[in-house]
Amino acid sequence: MQDPPVLEIRNLTLLRGNRVILAAAALEVAPRGIHVLVGPNGCGKSTLLAAVLGMAEFTGSIRLHWRAGGRIGYVPQFFGVDRTLPVTVAEFLALTRQRRPVCFGVGRARRAALDELLARVGMEGFLRRPLGALSGGELQRVLLANAIDPLPELLLLDEPASGLDESATRSFEELLLEISSRDGAAVLMVSHDLAQVRRLADEVTLIHRGGVRSGPPARIISGDLAESLALGADYPAS
Repeated sequence: MQDPPVLEIRNLTLLRGNRVILAAAALEVAPRGIHVLVGPNGCGKSTLLAAVLGMAEFTGSIRLHWRAGGRIGYVPQFFGVDRTLPVTVAEFLALTRQRRPVCFGVGRARRAALDELLARVGMEGFLRRPLGALSGGELQRVLLANAIDPLPELLLLDEPASGLDESATRSFEELLLEISSRDGAAVLMVSHDLAQVRRLADEVTLIHRGGVRSGPPARIISGDLAESLALGADYPAS
């Protein structure tokens, strides 16, 4: 018997002001799978993730199918950091992982666990680094570490590799495949990198002119459609 989807969206409509940006959309995200959202800027990809998180108004149905106490992990496209804020990477990660305030320090055992977590995203030795001193790519990897511990049932990623160099991108992709296929998390990701989509995606949803079209990458990302997306243009009529 096939496992039920972790995330089930039906008849979803999203508004931006008085304008409908997505109408009557439907999609499913399977366990142990990577589902990628593609489409032109402003089509509603990030807003869809926000709706799943309960941070955007919508009509329709968004259902999560998992055991009690299930968790969503989330990595935003942009995460504003006050560069003068005196918070280290260890303190940032410990904020939701220990009971005592981080101003009293991070315990030795907790620090060791956080060091292992950072190693998983290629950030060994960064625990004492000020959060405000990180590059964009380094910050993205810290946010990913924060999102995958404890392991979520559903992992939402909004262009998570946009600030990563080629080596870090490949490491990220290997980790994402491990999290989905081995650990069993369902992944819903926004990406503009078509080569990455082809490497990672089990299912792709194209958001185009207020509607959606879903299917395997080979069917959804092909020909003129792929060329238009790569150039950042609007999509040809389907």
